Amino acid sequence: MLSVNLSRFDLNLLLVLDAVLAEGGVAKAARRLHVTPSAVSNALARLRIMLGDQLLTRKGRGIVPTPRALELGPILAKGLRDLHDAVRAGGFSPATTTRRFTIALSDVGQAALLPRIGALFLKEMPRARLRAVGIDALVLLGGLAGPEVDVVIGPEAADGDIHAERLFEQNAVLICREGHPALSKGSDPRPTGSLRHVAIDMAPGQLLRDLAGAAYARAGVVRDVVMTVPSFSAAAAVVSATDLVATVPASLFGVVGPLLRLRTLPAPIPPLPIVTNLCWHERTHADPAATAFRDLVQRASAMSPPATRAGGAPGRAGKAHTRRGRRRAAGQ
Repeated sequence: MLSVNLSRFDLNLLLVLDAVLAEGGVAKAARRLHVTPSAVSNALARLRIMLGDQLLTRKGRGIVPTPRALELGPILAKGLRDLHDAVRAGGFSPATTTRRFTIALSDVGQAALLPRIGALFLKEMPRARLRAVGIDALVLLGGLAGPEVDVVIGPEAADGDIHAERLFEQNAVLICREGHPALSKGSDPRPTGSLRHVAIDMAPGQLLRDLAGAAYARAGVVRDVVMTVPSFSAAAAVVSATDLVATVPASLFGVVGPLLRLRTLPAPIPPLPIVTNLCWHERTHADPAATAFRDLVQRASAMSPPATRAGGAPGRAGKAHTRRGRRRAAGQ
């Protein structure tokens, strides 16, 4: 097999081959490249020598690509198209981009927001790809500072390299199964002293904030935590089959509550508002594609059912107080 030294390879020759394969002839390729047919023929002759293959043979007045040329054709076309998109300043087109976007969000966001984000994404970026990952995967992928994740949907962040924009606010609710003993003991569960809780720890050992645990501590209420699970959805499933209770975002209760026959209890703590933000790293702040994707996520989030919100509609006005902060917590 012929060895090709790419450091000495004239990449313009590949542009010529791409044009000839696309146009089906030397003369048409010359017009496309704004050069003479002899220049195209000379370039092909050099490329044959460098690749050790005829690449094109004549058949009547036309040309026939060799198997090697047929193999190179689609690879060249895609590579040149991707390169063109990458270097074209300000030329991002949502309708034609083939870029892959990655969004990290908790299982609450996956259940309540991702369907709306996905629907709008398919409509406006039909050729692109969307990957959703959980908070545990976000940690493993290096967070927003790593190269994998474009945006995170979660609570407030606090670091100089992270931008955060408010999407909406919702309350947490204390959930139990239908028929739970506490439902028949009046409106205040505190005197019963029998509530046993499921806690949520999405990324053990990563110091992500437990908003519910902090709220109970501030209120001086000691939770009897008898089980810890990695997601709110798992907590809801456990609650539906036991006499345990859990504190979860209202949006999750709105999605799975009717399916799992869940009920809410008066919480023994003051109302716990959960502010949900869109967070991204400075490295993607000025990127046109990433900017368009963030705008799409914001608009999809604004379509959330009003029942999931507390304190008004999601703030497109959040643009007025976009802030930066370190992403110490997401999705809880």
